[in-house]
Amino acid sequence: MIRKIVLPFAVVAALGVAGCSEKAQDESAEAGNAIAADVDATTSEAVNDIDAASDQAFGKAENAMDDAGNSLDNAGDDIDAAAEDVDGDGQ
Repeated sequence: MIRKIVLPFAVVAALGVAGCSEKAQDESAEAGNAIAADVDATTSEAVNDIDAASDQAFGKAENAMDDAGNSLDNAGDDIDAAAEDVDGDGQ
């Protein structure tokens, strides 16, 4: 999305200096390169932040599922123990 915003400005700037001196064109090119590098760095950082948040969320979900499975296992064990007590086998 940032590239969609920055790209038109870079094109306008490039067209604006097309008739300027070589020094001005070089400075504009350097500025454009700096903007592109900044956009790339910001995009990479955003991707890394999203990846980290996703990993954390999936880790929490996995732990919650493990806890639920353990609770179900314990409930099953309790039911088995109660059934044995009722049958008289657990004495």
